[in-house]
Order: sequence, then C-alpha cells, then structure tokens
Amino acid sequence: MRVVQLIDSLEAGGAERMAVNIANGLLSEFSFSALVTTRKEGALKKSLHKKIIYSFIEKKSTLDIHSIFKLRYFLIENKIEIIHAHGTSYFYAVLVKLIYHKIKIIFHDHNGNRVNLKRSNTILKLFSFLFSGVFTVNETLQKWAQKELSCKMVCFIPNFAIENHNEIATTQLKGESGKRIICLANLRNPKNHITLLKSFYASDARKKGWTLHLIGTDNNDAYSTILKQFIKDNNIENKVFFYGSCNDVGLILKQGNIGVLSSTYEGFPVTLLEYGLNKLAVISTNVGYCKTVLEHETTGMLFHPEMQDELTNCLNMLINNTYLCEKLSTNFHTFVMSNYSEKIIVKKIIQQYTKVL
Repeated sequence: MRVVQLIDSLEAGGAERMAVNIANGLLSEFSFSALVTTRKEGALKKSLHKKIIYSFIEKKSTLDIHSIFKLRYFLIENKIEIIHAHGTSYFYAVLVKLIYHKIKIIFHDHNGNRVNLKRSNTILKLFSFLFSGVFTVNETLQKWAQKELSCKMVCFIPNFAIENHNEIATTQLKGESGKRIICLANLRNPKNHITLLKSFYASDARKKGWTLHLIGTDNNDAYSTILKQFIKDNNIENKVFFYGSCNDVGLILKQGNIGVLSSTYEGFPVTLLEYGLNKLAVISTNVGYCKTVLEHETTGMLFHPEMQDELTNCLNMLINNTYLCEKLSTNFHTFVMSNYSEKIIVKKIIQQYTKVL
C-alpha cells in the first residue's frame, strides 16, 4: 500500500500535525510512507521520520502548471496509489487526477466550521465526485459530508497525538515552575486568545504568581497587535509570554501545569490530545468535538468560548485546588492513551485505505 499525505504547508497547525503524524504512523505498518507539501514548508518538517519520502512542490499560484506536473511525476516515480489530501490541498489532488486518472483521492476534512460555510464549499462539492473517500475529524462533519458531498465512503477518523522522542530541548518557559498555564495555538482567528487574556487577568492566577505562555505562529498582524496592546494596557508583560512557533512542543508542554484551548470553533483539536499526552490539566472550549473528548470536572474543564466568566472560574478552580488539578490531568492522560493512541487510529485509517483500493 503506497500512500502520500498531501498538505499545503508544514507550519504548526492541527491539520499539518495530523498529516505528519499519519505519515510517520504508517511506517509502523508499511515500509513506505510519503508526504508532499504544496505551498510552504515549516517547523513540522523536522518532525518527519527520516524514512518518509518527502517532496516540496513549491506552488506559486492557484494553477501552477509546473508544480502540478511535479506532483504527477512524484506520484508515478513512487508508484503512489492514494493521495490522502488534508484540508484545502484537495484542490491540487483533483488537478493532478485530471492528468493522472488512476490515482485515488481521500479528502480529509479538518475544518470544524465547515457546516457554517456556504460559498467556500461550492468548489469542494463540485469536485467531490472525484473523491474515493472522505475522512472527517468529528461526527458533525461526517453527517454534513454524507449529505452534501458526492462521495459514498465517508468515515469519521479521530485525531491522535504522538510523543516525539527526537525533540531537542530549545525552549525554556519563563515564570515559576508549578505555576504555568500554556495555550498551544497559532495567533489567529478563531483561537480567541483575547478571551483567555481577559480571563487570566481577572482570575486568581495573576495574583498568585502564575504565568501564561502562548505557543504558536505570530504573524505580527492586527490580531497579534490587539493581544499585545491588552497585555501592555494591563501591565502584565511580566506574566504573559510569547514564544512563536516551536519545534520542541512536547518538551515545552512537560514544563506546564494547565493547558487551555479557547477557540470559538474547532473540528477535533490535536492540541487537546497533546495536553493529555503530556499530563496537563485541561481547560477547553466546548465547541466541535472538544465536549466529546472531555468530560467536565472528570477529565477536564469545559466553558463556552464567549463566556469569559466561565473560563475565569475554571482557572480559579484548578489554581486553588491542587487535588482537582492532579485528578483531571491523570484521568485525561489515561483516557487519551486508551482511546486516541497512534496504533488504534492508524489501523482504522488503513482499513479505509483498503476499501478504496
């Protein structure tokens, strides 16, 4: 079985991490696994196993003929049978199928806001008859795809997290050990960092020596400026820290105590699984699949992303109750290892690949 993961970039996002995780995971079952990135490389390139057959086709525009034929050549040279196209990369998979008909396409939908979109789904619906299968990251997306896309095989495939034993420690978090809150999310909509900042400022965390650490790509745009201005206006520069995109995420998370996700919408965030893998107590938005993964006050804390007071209360509960914090982190770690391990999910993916061939 010869499959290539297709992704638009290797920047540190959820879809990108899953493309890399699946590519690496397939090596445990097969001697061959490949990954192609179309538009941009990034920090996650270093997470690829050295045995992965890799190519960057350097797409310059929406219809870059040179890169389309470069992808076709890669497929033929490596005898690829299936393109596993993540997110918007499905468009390039379709373009290459038009000139290389035998290739099979599986579209992997990571967009938790898909069901609320209309115009941007038009091209996806139009091309979906060329898909041999569709994977979705939650059951809401699965139902939408079954209804709206022209593809019979639609399957819910949960995300999974893996521990990278080859990480090199390069990031040392500031602040006091044992009092660190981490948010692993690129600085952009819909990650809703401003609600987290306001809740942190209003909580006991600020008064009791806790610090907040924001890990993720910073484009230094309007979104980022708003966050930094809030921090400056409220004199918490010595309590909130930005680190940008990092290659040693697993080792960073091991330095934290509480992991927060505050997005206004999500599909199935890999971030939650990474928090659980690294034994953080988790506070999460209740959107998308988050409320299915986490059970409130049993494996984590849930809040509505537009209710700042709810997040503040969650922070206060964990900061002021060490027993609860430890219970949630232990319970969630056990849950993640039992239900969302690499081995379990990769076997499910392979079963679906087999149906396509």
